[in-house]
Amino acid sequence: MNWITNYVRPRINSIFSRREMPENLWQKCDECGTMLFHRELSDNLNVCTNCGHHMAISPRARFKALFDGGIFTEIAVPEPVADPLQFRDQKKYPDRMKAAQRATGEKEAMLVAKGEIGRTPIIAAGQDFAFMAGSMGMYVGNAIIAAAETAVKLKCPLILFSAAGGARMQEGILSLMQMPRTTVAVQMLKEAGLPYIVVLTHPTTGGVTASYAMLGDVQIAEPNALICFAGPRVIEQTIREKLPEGFQRAEYLLDHGMLDRVTPRTELREELISITRMLLGLPPVIRGDLPAPTEEDKAPAGAKAAAEKSGKAGAKADKPAKAAKSK
Repeated sequence: MNWITNYVRPRINSIFSRREMPENLWQKCDECGTMLFHRELSDNLNVCTNCGHHMAISPRARFKALFDGGIFTEIAVPEPVADPLQFRDQKKYPDRMKAAQRATGEKEAMLVAKGEIGRTPIIAAGQDFAFMAGSMGMYVGNAIIAAAETAVKLKCPLILFSAAGGARMQEGILSLMQMPRTTVAVQMLKEAGLPYIVVLTHPTTGGVTASYAMLGDVQIAEPNALICFAGPRVIEQTIREKLPEGFQRAEYLLDHGMLDRVTPRTELREELISITRMLLGLPPVIRGDLPAPTEEDKAPAGAKAAAEKSGKAGAKADKPAKAAKSK
């Protein structure tokens, strides 16, 4: 009886009550190894709730959290020539592009959008590291130019979120030419007197760091983001010395004067609202909606006090008259 109760019955129950658990419900933190529920992780903008490690986030998900009400409008980017060098390594360049588009659901490595943050109109551009390591090709150059031109046209700030492994080798010298092109685009903003804010995310390396990613009026980085031109492993192999702890990380660059702020992703929206309004000379953002003022509210304070006094005097005069009538 014990054998049937303790083994056979639980075994039968487990077979018939077994449910398949989807694999994408939980995600393991790369830093501390904690298993995080997918909804809890996405609500916290892909930041580990246990250790604060910042995981990768797509530009579209970032923009939904950045813009007021998650509402934004995409800005069209001119299409460059496809595969100008007929490049092929293990795969053809067009095949790599199609694979990246299927994996990310995006057309290219940068998304440009317009909307409002704290009721302040802005243009935002975000690189997607999941799309061929966010590499800077002709499309990315066109995207930054389109973002800068739209910002100048609408007279609003440009906020750029960088995440890239550098220039795109499949486009050769054409990808390197995006460095001066994007520098000219940033100069357009400066000549128009418009703020250009850069948020450097993990990782920002190579030609991206050597061009538009380090030209911001305000340089902000997410915690522990790798920001460099050549990576630490390449430098160690070149100089044959051990590098300091945390070398080329956001906190190290902040200590050495290359950044203005290191801000957690969950606090970034409020900081960007404050900075953009300050650079534009606007008053602090309104934190809540109030009802529209009535005509009485618009009247001067002295007039309100006189009206209140006259109302009280009229009420006192009415009391004896009412008493006389009752008698």
